[in-house]
Amino acid sequence: MKHTVVIAAIQMDANVAPLTERLARAETLVSQAAATGAQLVVLPELFNLGYAYADENFHRAELLDGPTATWMQTTAARLRIHLAGSLLLLDEDEIYNALLLFAPDGRMWRYDKHYPCAWERAYFRESDRITVAHTDLGDIGMMVCWDAAHTELWRRYAGRVDLMLIASSPPDILNPIYHFPDGARVTADDMGPLFCRMKDVAPQVFGATIDQQAAWLGVPAVNTVSCGQITTAIPNVRAAFLAILPLSPALVKHLPYVHHLHAAYTFVPGCKIVGADGRVLAELTQEQGETFTSAEVVLPEAHPIPRGRQPSPPVSRPAYWFADVLLPGLVQGVYRRGARRVWGPRMAPVRPVMQRWLLALGAIALVNYLVGWLRGRRLRRRGA
Repeated sequence: MKHTVVIAAIQMDANVAPLTERLARAETLVSQAAATGAQLVVLPELFNLGYAYADENFHRAELLDGPTATWMQTTAARLRIHLAGSLLLLDEDEIYNALLLFAPDGRMWRYDKHYPCAWERAYFRESDRITVAHTDLGDIGMMVCWDAAHTELWRRYAGRVDLMLIASSPPDILNPIYHFPDGARVTADDMGPLFCRMKDVAPQVFGATIDQQAAWLGVPAVNTVSCGQITTAIPNVRAAFLAILPLSPALVKHLPYVHHLHAAYTFVPGCKIVGADGRVLAELTQEQGETFTSAEVVLPEAHPIPRGRQPSPPVSRPAYWFADVLLPGLVQGVYRRGARRVWGPRMAPVRPVMQRWLLALGAIALVNYLVGWLRGRRLRRRGA
């Protein structure tokens, strides 16, 4: 039989804060949501940390019996709710961005993020397994953030779930403001036509794309996001800068200052609950800050089978290449060095396929460096 479930989606500020503070803020919001009758409460991606590209991330990875998972399990039991949220999880010799879902009786389901977006790969590795949580509420499919931009993941859940659960914390990385120590300020509009075309991708992914994919699956969906604005350093910034220089040659004048570059990002709106027809039932704006919204959804009698053609996200091939391949490839060494420095030499073993990718990326980076250097030399000669 069809039945209803009350879902709460929580939005939290993205700026980094100590674990105890962030868990206390999360507990206040979760308790308020439960008091309104929510049966499933979903926290944002990395709710216990905040969002930054920083070496501190390695130190704040936790075991499955660590303070964050323990808090989640205890809170779900105390409030008699299902509670979900993601954290950096230390698992044997790797770190994953793991979305955990706890039932009131202590059962747990785990999904690891498939697609670390851009510089995120500096702090955790990718996974390739989906998770269907067989809960008392229904069968729930799970994703984390940028995974929602990939149609093959949605297809893997087709006909298997009653509800989709997505925990996100999406900085608008394709629409940044880069600050240099000489006072220069660079936006996507200053980086050439390719970057201009990509800057609206993220709002569309966490807006209409999730609605359309949920409607195609025929099930409700919940997505959470972080809010606010952050300013952060960028890992392996010189290599990243050289890699994109051929796409935006005018940036060469900033090369001497790149080591001190900082990026400012706003976060993409999309904290919402969507019905099985793709209609948004409840939604928060970024301006509402740290709060929650809730709605009652109707779960189907049986797992729906999608009909018709699956909608395509408005993500161009260059945007996928930029977010999924180029930048993640450039920072994998940062992940390996950081994980080993903090957790020991057994961490982040190099796989044979990865060795081949690293050699290829090294060759690409070298070619791009030479191209950028030659273009810069010509520009300096013209200026002289």
